[in-house]
Amino acid sequence: MKIDLTDTTSSKINSALMDARRASGSTAAGMVLTLVIVVDEGSAYDALKAANDASREHPSRILAVIKRAGRSPRARSGARLDAEILVGSDAGSGETVILRMHGELVSHAQSVVLPLLLPDAPVVVWWPENAPLHPAQDPLGAIAQRRITDAVTAESPVGQLAVRADSYAPGDTDLAWTRITGWRSMLAAALDQKPVKITSAVVEGESYNPSVELLGLWLHDRLRVPVQRIVTDGPGITAVRLRTKDGEIVLDRPDGLMGTLSIPGAPDRIVALKRRETSELIAEELRRLDEDAIYAAAVRTSVDTLEETDRAAAALIAEATQEAVETAVEDAAGAVVEAAVASPRVTAKVPQTPAKKAAKATKAAPKAGTGKAAGAKKAATRKRSAG
Repeated sequence: MKIDLTDTTSSKINSALMDARRASGSTAAGMVLTLVIVVDEGSAYDALKAANDASREHPSRILAVIKRAGRSPRARSGARLDAEILVGSDAGSGETVILRMHGELVSHAQSVVLPLLLPDAPVVVWWPENAPLHPAQDPLGAIAQRRITDAVTAESPVGQLAVRADSYAPGDTDLAWTRITGWRSMLAAALDQKPVKITSAVVEGESYNPSVELLGLWLHDRLRVPVQRIVTDGPGITAVRLRTKDGEIVLDRPDGLMGTLSIPGAPDRIVALKRRETSELIAEELRRLDEDAIYAAAVRTSVDTLEETDRAAAALIAEATQEAVETAVEDAAGAVVEAAVASPRVTAKVPQTPAKKAAKATKAAPKAGTGKAAGAKKAATRKRSAG
């Protein structure tokens, strides 16, 4: 069911919602939260589609706030509220109200939204793009328990992470963080399977992707090891390498669909690492409404801690390192050979044991007896000749 209201008020919208629920036979008792989407006209369709899909897991009242300040001074001086109400199959598992605010009403969006919130239910505000610098201080963000932004839509996605770190307040989160949930889960499971000491880490992914940076910052914050950031063609994050004394733990996803987990001493495993739709990301964020301390620690870690190189440079560095190792081994072997040729060979005389001495004396005894007998025979012959 769809109801259009022109030049209306919040109270009239509430009355229309009640009439629509009665007509469709539904109630508001099954809805668990109010999701406020602050969006422009161009992005409203995609944002509403994602929110409606997410509402199948979290039945909610969706309020889409579309601000139209007006181009002319006359348009900006006026104030008008138009609404579009969707109930039933057109609104997922809840109900949707699209609020188009004109003129001066743009600066007072919270006064329109407040009467439309579900009573005794949490409020989540989502900015698909053009998020305020301080979401918690925004008039709409101040009434929410959870505030969702998306750094990937900013002019400088990686630089936006520093903005989010400076303005962070409990309840803030970013979809760039939600996109790496699968990677964090797989890496944590790999370390649980093989608990070894990590010496360094490498994160590979496309340039200007805040999720790649956040994954590297998370690894640096949790493991306290150097993290190298290698730029690839994507899509998204392509690989993570954790270096240990036993070899590398590698999670590789070159195509954005399936990943391969390689652990030293274990067979490779194929794991699901598909790049998720926005509706899945929103549904995940709506599962928890408390503070995400791990996200706070990761986003507050400076991006400057990551050592960034491109793949070609990393390959050259690895090749040069291998050549240096081989050269060092060859030089060491040559030095050993030269030292052996230059130094005279000395053979140590091994002292004889008592058993060997006795055996030698036994061999010499017959020779000594034979000599004495020959001497006695010669003496007897000389005596007979004299007689």
